[in-house]
Amino acid sequence: MRSRLLKFTVVSALLAAGAVPMTGPAQADAGPRLTVDPAAGRHPISPYIYGMNFTDEGLAAELRLPVRRWGGNATTRYHYLYDTTNRASDWFFENIAEENDHPELLPRGSSTDEFVDQNRRTGTSSILTVPLIGWAPKARDGSCGFSVTKYGPQQRTDEWRPDCGNGVKPDGTNVTGNDPHDTSVEVGPQYIRDWLRHLTTTYGTAARGGVKFYNLDNEPDIWHSTHRDVHPQGASAAELRDQTYKIAAAVKAADPSAKTLGPVGWGWTSWDYSGLDQETCSRTGCWGDPPDRAARDGLPFTAWYLREMKKYQDTNRKRILDYFDMHFYPQAPGVAFGNGADPATNALRLRSTRALWDPSYTDESWIGTQVRLIPRMKELIAAQYPGTKTAITEYNWGALDSMNGALAQADILGIFGREGLDLATLWAPPSADQPGAYAFRMYLNYDGSGSRFGDVSVSSTSADQGALAVYGARRTRDGALTLMVVNKSTTDLTSPVSIATARRGTATAYQYSAASPAAIVRAADQPIAADGTFTRTFPAGSVTLLVVPRTALR
Repeated sequence: MRSRLLKFTVVSALLAAGAVPMTGPAQADAGPRLTVDPAAGRHPISPYIYGMNFTDEGLAAELRLPVRRWGGNATTRYHYLYDTTNRASDWFFENIAEENDHPELLPRGSSTDEFVDQNRRTGTSSILTVPLIGWAPKARDGSCGFSVTKYGPQQRTDEWRPDCGNGVKPDGTNVTGNDPHDTSVEVGPQYIRDWLRHLTTTYGTAARGGVKFYNLDNEPDIWHSTHRDVHPQGASAAELRDQTYKIAAAVKAADPSAKTLGPVGWGWTSWDYSGLDQETCSRTGCWGDPPDRAARDGLPFTAWYLREMKKYQDTNRKRILDYFDMHFYPQAPGVAFGNGADPATNALRLRSTRALWDPSYTDESWIGTQVRLIPRMKELIAAQYPGTKTAITEYNWGALDSMNGALAQADILGIFGREGLDLATLWAPPSADQPGAYAFRMYLNYDGSGSRFGDVSVSSTSADQGALAVYGARRTRDGALTLMVVNKSTTDLTSPVSIATARRGTATAYQYSAASPAAIVRAADQPIAADGTFTRTFPAGSVTLLVVPRTALR
């Protein structure tokens, strides 16, 4: 399986050096200087930044995927006893039972059990989503939130279940006044304790190999849109705080070693506005004076939320929030979930990764300001709730089926490590044969034998990070220095490279590029001069990994 997936090129095996000479245009442009200091800027790189949502088992096994998340809109309303989700606005607000050959054995053998089982087979930590919304499917049935028979004609209905509508009347107004009990029953802390009792009995506690992480719902600030059949009003800051207190405390009571992640906001507006703000102001345009602001002492939602979580710990001497988790998707048209067909969008995709860190970058979308997402998260934590870790459990820069998307993904993983993010899971992961999967392989299995990028970030700078990005890390296992170089430009670039503590030696090189889109290629070895310098040409649109052995470092 591994050899079929990786398709490593072996034509070079006959060469004495064991390397593939890289061919290309005779002339390359002068590239920016790359400077690396293995003794400076050192901090651990969390293995959990290389996670995904709902990854195929074969790819997860090959990568030894560190963490895998069970999340998304449907997981907000899931009942573990019935193994049933409500698909909310994604699919006509229907209860849909998961396929199960032996429903009489539930909750044993549920889809969430199978999710954890796969992760245990691949050595992957699990993230499960627990509900704060207060509702879960009432049975293993096919009920829906907006029955046409009960609530009248609607704009769209499920072609296979025509009584299930989309909750929008023919005149374009929403159906209101429906009964949440049509599909759902109330659930609360006892439901959480019962579910975790099943999980810890089956798999052990988090400390003993069981489920390690629990998302505190999924994008609760847009329940009024995604789950409006049971929560038509936007969730206020106070509601989300109070539900977090109850549900997170229930998680910790059932498994004190488990880690929680919240508030799991959908995106950029989640930082400043509660669900009540977003629901109201989307109708009335009140963004300058949102209705929930006074209840937060005038604070942006995320600052207030972290402050309130700290208050809980100060009062109860117990931490119930471990990770500050916010989703982020680039908002420029055609980037997130887009394809790699348009050159202008491709260039924007590669520029827009700067929103994750760069204080000089103004986001090229309706956001229109300096996002600097990861530093922003860390600053907010330092001000409001020190000791909280950072997470982005959904993100996607798109075009993972193209080389352009692979370049962006490789850049993003490098940024996550350099900036010290603690956990990330890609939404809608690539299939094993798509270029986006090779971006992960470059960090987690670049040689097909399980070799990985370093786990201690070191100072690495490029004179033009937008053209040629560089990320450096020492590998604790063998002391090697690993350098990931992403050429985001459309031309070959020849750059001088300086490694502060290097001496004469030879680095091995691995490369992924459009020249060989179905393989990571062993590239030509790189001699290093006695003063730790060398010059190398990095092909256009490529990802190159240089592995400097410990023997070539002072």
